[in-house]
Amino acid sequence: MRKFTLEELRAFDGRSGPAYIAFEGRVYDVSGSFLWRDGRHQAGHSAGSDLTEDIKKAPHGAELLERFPVVGVITEGGSADG
Repeated sequence: MRKFTLEELRAFDGRSGPAYIAFEGRVYDVSGSFLWRDGRHQAGHSAGSDLTEDIKKAPHGAELLERFPVVGVITEGGSADG
């Protein structure tokens, strides 16, 4: 599974490619959701970010993320494919 630093995650902002978000250390591909067009959700959240705290405060639960593929994990070190 691919490992991302938070800096690397920022490259997946959905503007010209995939839209990835992180939650509790996992990275999800939300590109297929019409709610994440151009990497923006509800005009307040951006792809390419760790949204752990935001999702915990959201009106919906984190179980909605189960709809999306996990494409990696957040790491504090360098990146690696695996």
